[in-house]
Amino acid sequence: MSNRHFVVIGAGIVGISAALYLQKDGHQVTVVDRVDPGEGTSKGNAAVIASESCIPVATPGILWDVPKMLMDPLGPLAIRWSYLPKLAPWLMRFVAASGEKKVEQISIALRSALTQALPAHKELASLAGQSLMIKETGWLGIFEKDEKFASYQWDLALQKRRGIEFQILKQEEIRQFEPSLQPLYKHAVYYPENAYVTDNFALVQRLAAHFVSAGGRILKSEVQGFEIGPAGPTHVRAGGDKIACDDVVVACGAWSKKLAKLLGHNVPLETERGYHVTLPKAGKMPRMPLYSGDHSFAITPLEVGLRFAGTVELGGLEAEPNYARAEKLMVHGRRMFGDLNEEGRSDWMGFRPSMPDSVPVISQGGRFRNTYFSFGHGHIGLTLGPVTGRIIADLAAGRDPGLDLRPFRIDRF
Repeated sequence: MSNRHFVVIGAGIVGISAALYLQKDGHQVTVVDRVDPGEGTSKGNAAVIASESCIPVATPGILWDVPKMLMDPLGPLAIRWSYLPKLAPWLMRFVAASGEKKVEQISIALRSALTQALPAHKELASLAGQSLMIKETGWLGIFEKDEKFASYQWDLALQKRRGIEFQILKQEEIRQFEPSLQPLYKHAVYYPENAYVTDNFALVQRLAAHFVSAGGRILKSEVQGFEIGPAGPTHVRAGGDKIACDDVVVACGAWSKKLAKLLGHNVPLETERGYHVTLPKAGKMPRMPLYSGDHSFAITPLEVGLRFAGTVELGGLEAEPNYARAEKLMVHGRRMFGDLNEEGRSDWMGFRPSMPDSVPVISQGGRFRNTYFSFGHGHIGLTLGPVTGRIIADLAAGRDPGLDLRPFRIDRF
């Protein structure tokens, strides 16, 4: 059936991308979210299009790291004690996904989507007249400690098997390559495939504005549920409204679990709480995004300032932010760049929707064929947002998406 009415639940980069691609196919599309476009996790991410990021969070040996996570609330990967009972089933799946054979399979699946990420970003940015927001600079992973770089050889070997291009820099080459850094770093890896967005929040807002200008509708309301007919949902209940629909796309990030369950799927989706600090007048600005291999966070030169973003805290949607984790980023940042101007500094915390195997759900529903799901992107939500939207449109049209979607199925667990 052509010219259907799709309701897309979620106005972040994933939802807006799906809405744009469905609109491009000639469908009527309504986007519904409890916040304005881009105001969720899309507002505060590291803004990197990380085409090389095919390695899952759970890798061999993670089981032995869990006790350390529990003991260090400011480590790069931390778990809140109070949330542990609720987290335990997800954590068991997380550890189960860390075996060598499983990680190899995951990396193949992720890489198949990641190779399409930058072209999809460029297509949507061009569609909305925002091509200049995409900067194809590559990014630089930097290492101060020999032992950290030694442990990173496993990652490099896996990335090499996936066909990822990289260049290892010697110590004397690092500051020539990136003059803003202090002379601390002994090792660096340059990834030319990677790109970044000059303002990730503004990008989503401008894509949303283009969607509306082309006839789309955005409704600010919280979705409570669905009216279900014999073939699937016929209406979306949001606030006091009942929105008639032919198809539904669930793309509301960390809030997708409840809605997916109402549509017949119990998914092991959890919440990674990520933090960032942005310095609008930092006084130092690298030429490209950087990644601290010693402390697992990204540094991005944005139009709104220098952003330090990263860390993982498994603590659910309800607990108060622990902004000591943001300050920990700045401790490392000051060492990395020397004197920084912190006037106007902003700290932020957001919710990454994460699957235990680090593979997002990009899938047609199994119970109702007029339902589609796109969530659980973890650390690569901005990266895969546009290509995920394109795949959802391909599924809706019965087109070949150009990759094997079995690893991304909603019912794979």
